[in-house]
Amino acid sequence: MRSRKTIFEESREGRRAYTLPSLDVPAASPDAVLPPGLIRREAPELPEVSEPDIARHFVNLSVLNHHVDRDLYPLGSCTMKYNPKVGEDVANLRGFSELHPLLPEGLVQGALRLTYELGRTLCEITGMDDVTMVPAAGAHGELTGMLLVRAYHEDRGSRRTKVLIPDSSHGTNPASVEIAGYEAVEIRSDSRGRIDADSLKSHLSEDVAAIMVTNPNTLGLFETEICKIAGLVHDAGGLVYMDGANMNALLGISRPGDFGIDIAHLNLHKTFSTPHGGGGPGSGPLVVKEELTPYLPVPVVGREGDTYRFVYDTPKSIGRIHTFYGNFSVLIKAYCYVLMCGAHGLREAAESAIINANYLLSKLRDGFMVPYDGVCKHEFVLSGKDKLKAGVRTADIAKRLMDYGFHPPTVYFPLIVEEALMIEPTETESRETLDRFAEALGRINAEIEADPEKVKGAPYSTPVRRVDEAMAARKIDVAE
Repeated sequence: MRSRKTIFEESREGRRAYTLPSLDVPAASPDAVLPPGLIRREAPELPEVSEPDIARHFVNLSVLNHHVDRDLYPLGSCTMKYNPKVGEDVANLRGFSELHPLLPEGLVQGALRLTYELGRTLCEITGMDDVTMVPAAGAHGELTGMLLVRAYHEDRGSRRTKVLIPDSSHGTNPASVEIAGYEAVEIRSDSRGRIDADSLKSHLSEDVAAIMVTNPNTLGLFETEICKIAGLVHDAGGLVYMDGANMNALLGISRPGDFGIDIAHLNLHKTFSTPHGGGGPGSGPLVVKEELTPYLPVPVVGREGDTYRFVYDTPKSIGRIHTFYGNFSVLIKAYCYVLMCGAHGLREAAESAIINANYLLSKLRDGFMVPYDGVCKHEFVLSGKDKLKAGVRTADIAKRLMDYGFHPPTVYFPLIVEEALMIEPTETESRETLDRFAEALGRINAEIEADPEKVKGAPYSTPVRRVDEAMAARKIDVAE
């Protein structure tokens, strides 16, 4: 039997020993844990192939799908931003990747310090006072925020029932509101694509717990009256929540805490570099003003001198919302990205995102309708409504873009734009790439005029041709 390993930790209280459990744990027999019909009785017949053959096999598989290493990925709002490979290398360091969540605090001081310092940095970037790093995604951050709103009002003896949401919001916003037990009340956008502060007044009452805004909004426009909006909601006793999915347009330029936001979630897997292809992993830290601190979920990472620890003694906390302490590998990559960029670099990233979006908009405005025109931030929304006369829909344009080697942009969102094309070029794409993308859309425009059936039949070059999307939505097959 292999002896157990003992690790010593030096602290102000002296030397403390931790004995790790033995690794000599006998493996369970397959017959004891698996149904008989699922147990292989004979060795599989695997082909013997050369190294070049197996390498080519996996390379060819990799190019069957589109990814950011192939070409532009212009999904509005949810685009995979800059994903430096060094972030993956850092997250894979043994001191991080081999940590177990049940290790005592004394053995994970480095991880706790990283989590604490990243949280304080996010507070500085956003102009907020406190943070929880626990939420595992943006929508999880939204739900956590709404639970904080509820705890805040209940602690004051107020039973409010409604949360105001602009009609251009992300779809997760009303879902989070409803799950938290509130009624979502829609606020219509004005002719400029922004919240009408005067119209907002008619919806404010003692029943309103909060307003949930996205800034810049999903049209890529900054809410120019956000300070007035926040003031109106605060005067009515409500809180102001900000969906921070589009924070990459504000970095180093504007801080939500300075224009009246009380709570905001940040998408580390969007703004702060971590890739989230395939639906995960994500991370949605929640930053708050100090009056919301007592309600933050546990545990909170605290600091006492040079020692970091988990804090559970917070009587007004909404409790646990995630196993252990969030998606730590995502925090590592975000921390790495922030340190690489520094304050100047983060602002430069935001400026580049805004410049790229406005440059691309200027190249496309003659070929498409721009429902809410003007200077955009990190993204913009076009409309293909005028293409309907040729029988071509926005989905057809998106499919045809695949034949030109580009991933389609977001389509049919936000819902307030008919035949919407939501495009975000991101902060790292070159002018040459943006020119190629604009040229491709220009050629598709020409095809719509000359041969619309060709566009309607796209894509022609992908491994899977056009599917019956209605059938796919109704009869989902996840067997493979």
